[in-house]
Amino acid sequence: METYVVEIVGDVLILRADGGINTSTASQLSDSIGKLVKGGITNIIVDCTKLSIISSMGLGALLMLHTRMKRVGGEIRLAALSGAVVQVIKMTKLDRVFEIYPDVEQARLSFRKPTKS
Repeated sequence: METYVVEIVGDVLILRADGGINTSTASQLSDSIGKLVKGGITNIIVDCTKLSIISSMGLGALLMLHTRMKRVGGEIRLAALSGAVVQVIKMTKLDRVFEIYPDVEQARLSFRKPTKS
């Protein structure tokens, strides 16, 4: 069974997708994130380390999440894409929509505000 584990570090929500984002899990993802966004979360990282498949419904869920985040002035990053998932993201040209990072730590650092010298 696919599960989504949520961790909040500072103002960044880290979502670890385990298994797949598909027809049976896309609504679970949308519902869970929707509640957190209403609670004030504006920065999300989707950790794809254990994500093995993503269907068209899963892509749709990610796009809806992206749109929802933009509406509240937030952003979403994808981290640790591999295998078939990275191929699907590139084939659908979603690598132009989402910022993609090699790991969660680099994605987390991308949310840091530049400091004034």
